[in-house]
This record gives sequence, C-alpha cells and structure tokens, in this order.
Amino acid sequence: MRPLSGGRQLRPPPRKGIGHMPSDYARIEKAINYIEENHLSQPNLDELASHLRLSPFHFQRLFRRWVGISPKRFLQYLTIEHAKCVLDETRSLLDATYESGLSSPGRLYDLFVTIDAVTPGQYKQRGAGLSIAYGMHESPFGKCLIALTERGICGLAFADGDPNEALQDLRRRWPGAALGDKPRVTRPYANQIFNSGRLQKLPLHLHGTNFQVKVWEALIRIPPGHLCTYEDIARTIENENAVRAVGHAVATNPISYLIPCHRVIRKMGAFGEYHWGATRKKAIIGWEAARRFG
Repeated sequence: MRPLSGGRQLRPPPRKGIGHMPSDYARIEKAINYIEENHLSQPNLDELASHLRLSPFHFQRLFRRWVGISPKRFLQYLTIEHAKCVLDETRSLLDATYESGLSSPGRLYDLFVTIDAVTPGQYKQRGAGLSIAYGMHESPFGKCLIALTERGICGLAFADGDPNEALQDLRRRWPGAALGDKPRVTRPYANQIFNSGRLQKLPLHLHGTNFQVKVWEALIRIPPGHLCTYEDIARTIENENAVRAVGHAVATNPISYLIPCHRVIRKMGAFGEYHWGATRKKAIIGWEAARRFG
C-alpha cells in the first residue's frame, strides 16, 4: 500500500455553506419509502404531501429546494430501466478510460480527490501515533461524521440514527489513534464536500489492504450521475474472478460519498443494499442524476 501522494500539511478548504435545511432529508427519505411501499397505486403529489403532513405546495417546494427538480422527475431516475441505460453508458465510458489512460473523462472526479494510502507497516500499526479530529455535521443526506488525520479525510459516515455507531466504527478502523471531537476543524470539509462547486482537491487518507485500496480507487473513477456493477469493477481492476471480494471491499468503504460506493448496483439494474441504508443510496443516486440530467 504505497502512498499515492506525499504527506503534507492539511489546509482547510474555504468556508462555504451547504445550502439546505437539516430537516429536508428526513422528509425526502420518508417520501421515497412511502412511494416504494405503495408503488402499485402510484401515489400522486397530494397523497405524498398528506403522508408528510404538508400541503402539496410546501412539499413540492421542499423537494425542489433539496434536489432542484419535481418529485415525479426525480423518481424517473430511480427506475430499473433508467439504471440499465446508465449502466450501458458507464461501461462504455470506463472502457474508454482504461484504453486512453488517466486523462480520459472517466477520471474527472479525480480532479477533486487525491488518495494517500497507508504503507504495509502503518497498516499493521492500525493508527498508532495518529491523531484524528472528528465532528458531526448536517448534509443533504442527513447527519454525517467526518474524520481527519493530518494527511487527509480518513472517515465519512452517515449517522442520523445513533451517532455513537459511527464513532465506534471509526474507533474500530483506527484502534491505535487518539480521537478528538473537533467539529470546528471538520466543518470546512463538510461544507466543501457537499457543494457542487468544489474549489480545491480533497485529500483522502485510506487505511486498507492493497486490494481494498485498488477497488476504492476504481470507485473514484466513476463520475457523478453514472452507475456500474460489481462485475464492472472487477473487470476494470483486471481481476474478473474477484467479484465477491470486490463486493466486500465496496461494503467496507470507510469514506462514503467521496469514495462513491453508492454508484455500484446489481447487474440487472436493482440498486441493492448500502452500508448507510438502501433508501439513502437511492436518494444520493437520484440527487446526482438530477444534477446530471435535470
């Protein structure tokens, strides 16, 4: 596990507001769940608004504030038919990426993320001697815990259930590190991560095996608004027989959203599970699709 970029003093990104209401996501998630549970009856805007105890006007406005498009259009991006079309397009893009090298469009997201992986020796130390600052913040997809070492972001987990679960997971991944609750340190990164107009690169500090890091690197190459399968990832890392191992590496991704494991779905177009909740996965996929197609 070689460092992909040298160690450096981490500078906070510019402060910029996230631009959403903290309560929006909980209502959006409730609306998505209701639609899935009642998909045969195709609930209309009035029914959705009534379920959320809002007027149709306020529900429509809330939804547009969150994602920028209407609920009806948003749901079109969550169909299996749409997912299959995006899969086909992404496969062609990934094929072009690996044929033409690092400068191809498929690596555009790398412009915003750089990776610094621990060495084999550091991996065995499991964070001994490291200091990690963490903080809880609002995001368009609920509360999240962001964790930083001096070399980069080492953890991002959605935590709108029990925040202690995210913190315990961070401790499990870095058991030898000294953790400190420092939301003022992590807040600028939360603002930067969830703004579409990123102003500078965000460094990631990854703790994983060689294989895991290789899979996480492949995930970063999937542009926003695109989808791929576990089989696609296995093929792009030139290990087509490792689909199950790829699935495990995707599931153990320590930095949600920035390492976009939510963009990996099943080959038949079903969205599948997600460590931070299947509904949240659909919400993020639809949110990114709205920015690409909407």
